[in-house]
Amino acid sequence: MICVATMWSIAGVVTRHLTPQLQAEGRFEITFWRSLFAALSVAAYLVFIRREGFRPVAEAGVPVLISGVMWAVMFSAFMLALTLTTTANTLLVLSIGPLVTAILAWIVLRAPVPGRTWFAILAATIGMGWMFSHSADVGPTGNHLLGMLIAFSVPLASAINLVTLQKTRAHVDLVPAVLLGGVISALLMLPFSFPLRAAPLDVLLLALLGVFQLGVPCMLMVVASRRLSAPEVSLLALLEVVLGPLWAWLGAGETPAASTLYGGTIVLAALIGNEVLRLRSADSQRAPA
Repeated sequence: MICVATMWSIAGVVTRHLTPQLQAEGRFEITFWRSLFAALSVAAYLVFIRREGFRPVAEAGVPVLISGVMWAVMFSAFMLALTLTTTANTLLVLSIGPLVTAILAWIVLRAPVPGRTWFAILAATIGMGWMFSHSADVGPTGNHLLGMLIAFSVPLASAINLVTLQKTRAHVDLVPAVLLGGVISALLMLPFSFPLRAAPLDVLLLALLGVFQLGVPCMLMVVASRRLSAPEVSLLALLEVVLGPLWAWLGAGETPAASTLYGGTIVLAALIGNEVLRLRSADSQRAPA
Protein backbone atom coordinates (compact mmCIF):
# COMPACT_ATOMS: atom_id res chain seq x y z
CA MET A 1 0.00 0.00 0.00
CA ILE A 2 2.99 2.30 0.56
CA CYS A 3 4.05 1.57 -3.04
CA VAL A 4 0.49 2.35 -4.19
CA ALA A 5 0.44 5.77 -2.49
CA THR A 6 3.94 6.53 -3.80
CA MET A 7 2.88 5.83 -7.38
CA TRP A 8 -0.31 7.86 -6.95
CA SER A 9 1.77 10.81 -5.72
CA ILE A 10 3.65 11.33 -9.02
CA ALA A 11 0.61 12.90 -10.71
CA GLY A 12 1.52 16.47 -9.78
CA VAL A 13 5.16 16.46 -10.87
CA VAL A 14 4.39 14.70 -14.17
CA THR A 15 1.49 17.07 -14.88
CA ARG A 16 3.84 20.05 -14.43
CA HIS A 17 5.77 18.86 -17.50
CA LEU A 18 2.72 18.93 -19.78
CA THR A 19 2.42 21.82 -22.22
CA PRO A 20 1.15 25.03 -20.55
CA GLN A 21 -1.98 25.18 -22.73
CA LEU A 22 -3.01 21.65 -21.77
CA GLN A 23 -2.39 22.38 -18.09
CA ALA A 24 -4.48 25.55 -18.27
CA GLU A 25 -7.38 24.41 -20.45
CA GLY A 26 -7.27 20.62 -20.72
CA ARG A 27 -8.20 19.13 -17.36
CA PHE A 28 -10.96 17.04 -18.93
CA GLU A 29 -8.59 15.88 -21.66
CA ILE A 30 -5.90 15.04 -19.09
CA THR A 31 -8.42 12.92 -17.21
CA PHE A 32 -9.59 11.27 -20.46
CA TRP A 33 -6.11 10.19 -21.57
CA ARG A 34 -5.11 9.12 -18.07
CA SER A 35 -8.25 7.01 -17.60
CA LEU A 36 -7.94 5.53 -21.11
CA PHE A 37 -4.36 4.36 -20.56
CA ALA A 38 -5.27 3.04 -17.11
CA ALA A 39 -8.00 0.92 -18.70
CA LEU A 40 -5.61 -0.29 -21.40
CA SER A 41 -2.98 -1.30 -18.82
CA VAL A 42 -5.50 -3.36 -16.83
CA ALA A 43 -6.83 -4.89 -20.05
CA ALA A 44 -3.27 -5.87 -21.03
CA TYR A 45 -2.79 -7.49 -17.62
CA LEU A 46 -5.99 -9.52 -17.95
CA VAL A 47 -5.25 -10.60 -21.53
CA PHE A 48 -1.49 -11.22 -21.59
CA ILE A 49 -0.56 -12.03 -17.97
CA ARG A 50 -3.64 -13.69 -16.48
CA ARG A 51 -4.70 -14.92 -19.94
CA GLU A 52 -8.36 -14.59 -19.04
CA GLY A 53 -9.27 -12.02 -21.66
CA PHE A 54 -12.32 -9.93 -20.84
CA ARG A 55 -14.27 -12.82 -19.38
CA PRO A 56 -13.94 -11.53 -15.78
CA VAL A 57 -15.50 -8.22 -16.84
CA ALA A 58 -18.22 -9.88 -18.91
CA GLU A 59 -19.11 -12.06 -15.94
CA ALA A 60 -19.00 -9.14 -13.54
CA GLY A 61 -21.44 -9.31 -10.71
CA VAL A 62 -22.89 -6.50 -8.65
CA PRO A 63 -19.75 -5.97 -6.50
CA VAL A 64 -17.59 -5.47 -9.60
CA LEU A 65 -20.09 -3.00 -11.05
CA ILE A 66 -20.24 -1.04 -7.77
CA SER A 67 -16.45 -0.96 -7.49
CA GLY A 68 -16.08 0.03 -11.15
CA VAL A 69 -18.45 2.97 -10.80
CA MET A 70 -16.62 4.09 -7.64
CA TRP A 71 -13.28 3.98 -9.46
CA ALA A 72 -14.79 6.07 -12.26
CA VAL A 73 -16.00 8.67 -9.75
CA MET A 74 -12.56 8.87 -8.16
CA PHE A 75 -10.77 9.09 -11.53
CA SER A 76 -13.05 11.92 -12.73
CA ALA A 77 -14.28 13.99 -9.77
CA PHE A 78 -10.85 15.07 -8.53
CA MET A 79 -9.98 16.86 -11.78
CA LEU A 80 -13.47 18.36 -12.04
CA ALA A 81 -13.22 19.73 -8.50
CA LEU A 82 -9.93 21.39 -9.40
CA THR A 83 -11.66 23.37 -12.16
CA LEU A 84 -14.05 24.90 -9.61
CA THR A 85 -12.00 25.44 -6.45
CA THR A 86 -8.40 25.56 -5.27
CA THR A 87 -6.05 22.60 -4.97
CA ALA A 88 -5.85 23.22 -1.22
CA ASN A 89 -9.62 23.10 -0.83
CA THR A 90 -9.79 19.89 -2.85
CA LEU A 91 -7.05 18.15 -0.86
CA LEU A 92 -8.55 19.27 2.44
CA VAL A 93 -11.82 17.56 1.49
CA LEU A 94 -9.96 14.44 0.38
CA SER A 95 -8.16 14.26 3.73
CA ILE A 96 -11.37 13.20 5.49
CA GLY A 97 -11.27 9.91 3.56
CA PRO A 98 -9.96 7.77 6.45
CA LEU A 99 -12.69 9.08 8.77
CA VAL A 100 -15.47 8.40 6.23
CA THR A 101 -14.02 4.95 5.55
CA ALA A 102 -13.77 4.04 9.25
CA ILE A 103 -17.38 5.08 9.90
CA LEU A 104 -18.74 3.25 6.84
CA ALA A 105 -16.72 0.11 7.63
CA TRP A 106 -18.08 0.13 11.17
CA ILE A 107 -21.68 0.53 9.94
CA VAL A 108 -21.58 -1.98 7.06
CA LEU A 109 -19.00 -4.53 8.15
CA ARG A 110 -19.56 -4.20 11.89
CA ALA A 111 -15.77 -4.25 12.08
CA PRO A 112 -14.37 -2.64 15.24
CA VAL A 113 -11.87 0.12 14.55
CA PRO A 114 -8.93 0.02 17.02
CA GLY A 115 -8.33 3.05 19.19
CA ARG A 116 -4.88 3.51 17.67
CA THR A 117 -6.47 3.87 14.22
CA TRP A 118 -9.00 6.46 15.43
CA PHE A 119 -6.12 8.39 17.01
CA ALA A 120 -4.07 8.14 13.80
CA ILE A 121 -7.06 9.41 11.78
CA LEU A 122 -7.42 12.40 14.11
CA ALA A 123 -3.69 13.18 14.03
CA ALA A 124 -3.52 12.82 10.24
CA THR A 125 -6.53 15.12 9.81
CA ILE A 126 -4.85 17.75 11.97
CA GLY A 127 -1.66 17.39 9.95
CA MET A 128 -3.52 17.76 6.65
CA GLY A 129 -5.28 20.85 7.95
CA TRP A 130 -1.94 22.34 8.93
CA MET A 131 -0.45 21.56 5.52
CA PHE A 132 -3.05 23.59 3.67
CA SER A 133 -4.10 26.13 6.30
CA HIS A 134 -2.13 28.96 4.71
CA SER A 135 -3.32 28.43 1.15
CA ALA A 136 -6.92 27.27 1.39
CA ASP A 137 -9.75 29.44 0.17
CA VAL A 138 -12.74 28.22 2.14
CA GLY A 139 -15.29 30.74 0.96
CA PRO A 140 -18.71 29.20 1.45
CA THR A 141 -20.29 30.60 -1.70
CA GLY A 142 -20.01 30.37 -5.47
CA ASN A 143 -17.94 27.86 -7.38
CA HIS A 144 -15.77 27.04 -4.35
CA LEU A 145 -18.70 25.41 -2.57
CA LEU A 146 -19.69 23.43 -5.68
CA GLY A 147 -16.09 22.34 -6.19
CA MET A 148 -15.77 21.16 -2.60
CA LEU A 149 -19.07 19.26 -2.83
CA ILE A 150 -17.80 17.49 -5.96
CA ALA A 151 -14.49 16.81 -4.21
CA PHE A 152 -16.40 15.17 -1.34
CA SER A 153 -17.54 12.49 -3.78
CA VAL A 154 -13.94 11.24 -3.96
CA PRO A 155 -13.52 10.16 -0.29
CA LEU A 156 -17.13 8.93 -0.27
CA ALA A 157 -16.58 6.82 -3.40
CA SER A 158 -13.26 5.60 -1.98
CA ALA A 159 -14.94 4.53 1.25
CA ILE A 160 -17.71 2.66 -0.60
CA ASN A 161 -15.10 1.01 -2.81
CA LEU A 162 -12.92 -0.08 0.11
CA VAL A 163 -15.87 -1.48 2.04
CA THR A 164 -16.96 -3.36 -1.10
CA LEU A 165 -13.44 -4.76 -1.46
CA GLN A 166 -13.41 -5.85 2.19
CA LYS A 167 -16.87 -7.39 2.07
CA THR A 168 -16.22 -9.47 -1.05
CA ARG A 169 -12.46 -10.14 -0.89
CA ALA A 170 -12.91 -13.79 0.08
CA HIS A 171 -14.87 -14.80 -3.02
CA VAL A 172 -14.83 -12.01 -5.66
CA ASP A 173 -11.85 -10.74 -7.68
CA LEU A 174 -12.29 -6.98 -8.07
CA VAL A 175 -9.21 -6.27 -10.21
CA PRO A 176 -11.44 -6.13 -13.35
CA ALA A 177 -13.37 -3.31 -11.67
CA VAL A 178 -10.35 -1.03 -12.24
CA LEU A 179 -10.71 -1.65 -15.99
CA LEU A 180 -14.41 -0.89 -15.79
CA GLY A 181 -13.73 2.34 -13.88
CA GLY A 182 -11.17 3.51 -16.43
CA VAL A 183 -13.53 2.86 -19.34
CA ILE A 184 -16.45 4.68 -17.67
CA SER A 185 -14.26 7.66 -16.74
CA ALA A 186 -12.76 7.94 -20.24
CA LEU A 187 -16.20 7.82 -21.87
CA LEU A 188 -17.54 10.47 -19.48
CA MET A 189 -14.59 12.81 -20.10
CA LEU A 190 -14.35 12.38 -23.88
CA PRO A 191 -17.21 14.76 -24.87
CA PHE A 192 -15.68 17.53 -22.74
CA SER A 193 -12.17 16.99 -24.11
CA PHE A 194 -12.71 18.39 -27.60
CA PRO A 195 -10.87 19.96 -29.28
CA LEU A 196 -7.98 17.71 -28.29
CA ARG A 197 -4.91 19.80 -27.45
CA ALA A 198 -2.41 17.18 -26.29
CA ALA A 199 0.93 17.13 -28.12
CA PRO A 200 2.73 13.78 -28.68
CA LEU A 201 4.89 14.37 -25.58
CA ASP A 202 1.75 15.13 -23.57
CA VAL A 203 0.17 11.84 -24.65
CA LEU A 204 3.37 9.99 -23.70
CA LEU A 205 3.41 11.56 -20.23
CA LEU A 206 -0.30 10.85 -19.75
CA ALA A 207 0.29 7.25 -20.83
CA LEU A 208 2.92 7.09 -18.08
CA LEU A 209 0.35 8.39 -15.60
CA GLY A 210 -2.37 6.07 -16.84
CA VAL A 211 -0.22 2.96 -16.46
CA PHE A 212 1.99 3.69 -13.44
CA GLN A 213 -0.08 6.27 -11.54
CA LEU A 214 -3.54 4.71 -12.00
CA GLY A 215 -3.71 1.25 -13.57
CA VAL A 216 -0.91 -0.60 -11.74
CA PRO A 217 -1.33 1.01 -8.29
CA CYS A 218 -5.11 0.62 -8.32
CA MET A 219 -4.73 -3.10 -9.05
CA LEU A 220 -2.19 -3.32 -6.24
CA MET A 221 -4.62 -1.59 -3.90
CA VAL A 222 -7.16 -4.31 -4.58
CA VAL A 223 -4.52 -6.84 -3.51
CA ALA A 224 -3.53 -4.79 -0.42
CA SER A 225 -7.15 -4.61 0.71
CA ARG A 226 -7.11 -8.40 1.14
CA ARG A 227 -4.62 -8.02 4.00
CA LEU A 228 -5.35 -4.61 5.52
CA SER A 229 -8.55 -3.17 6.99
CA ALA A 230 -10.43 -0.51 5.04
CA PRO A 231 -9.46 2.33 7.47
CA GLU A 232 -5.79 1.31 7.30
CA VAL A 233 -5.81 1.32 3.49
CA SER A 234 -7.41 4.76 3.50
CA LEU A 235 -4.91 6.06 6.08
CA LEU A 236 -1.90 4.84 4.11
CA ALA A 237 -3.38 6.43 0.97
CA LEU A 238 -2.77 9.84 2.61
CA LEU A 239 0.91 9.34 1.78
CA GLU A 240 -0.07 10.44 -1.73
CA VAL A 241 -0.80 13.97 -0.52
CA VAL A 242 2.33 14.07 1.65
CA LEU A 243 4.69 12.81 -1.07
CA GLY A 244 3.13 14.80 -3.91
CA PRO A 245 4.63 18.17 -2.84
CA LEU A 246 8.00 16.46 -2.31
CA TRP A 247 8.17 15.18 -5.89
CA ALA A 248 6.98 18.58 -7.18
CA TRP A 249 9.84 20.18 -5.24
CA LEU A 250 12.48 17.73 -6.52
CA GLY A 251 11.18 17.38 -10.07
CA ALA A 252 9.55 20.71 -10.88
CA GLY A 253 11.19 23.23 -8.55
CA GLU A 254 8.06 23.93 -6.50
CA THR A 255 9.39 24.72 -3.02
CA PRO A 256 6.98 23.47 -0.33
CA ALA A 257 5.81 25.90 2.32
CA ALA A 258 6.82 25.45 5.95
CA SER A 259 3.24 24.50 6.80
CA THR A 260 3.45 21.66 4.25
CA LEU A 261 6.61 20.31 5.89
CA TYR A 262 5.22 20.55 9.43
CA GLY A 263 1.83 19.10 8.53
CA GLY A 264 3.40 16.34 6.45
CA THR A 265 5.58 15.37 9.41
CA ILE A 266 2.48 14.97 11.60
CA VAL A 267 0.74 12.85 8.95
CA LEU A 268 3.79 10.61 8.51
CA ALA A 269 4.15 10.20 12.26
CA ALA A 270 0.49 9.20 12.53
CA LEU A 271 0.78 6.64 9.71
CA ILE A 272 4.04 5.14 10.98
CA GLY A 273 2.78 5.01 14.56
CA ASN A 274 -0.42 3.24 13.53
CA GLU A 275 1.45 0.62 11.50
CA VAL A 276 4.09 0.00 14.20
CA LEU A 277 1.36 -0.56 16.79
CA ARG A 278 -0.54 -2.83 14.38
CA LEU A 279 2.54 -4.98 13.80
CA ARG A 280 3.31 -5.14 17.53
CA SER A 281 -0.29 -6.21 18.21
CA ALA A 282 -0.05 -8.91 15.52
CA ASP A 283 3.25 -10.18 16.98
CA SER A 284 1.81 -10.37 20.49
CA GLN A 285 -1.18 -12.36 19.22
CA ARG A 286 1.13 -14.86 17.47
CA ALA A 287 3.38 -15.25 20.52
CA PRO A 288 2.93 -18.57 22.36
CA ALA A 289 1.02 -18.45 25.64
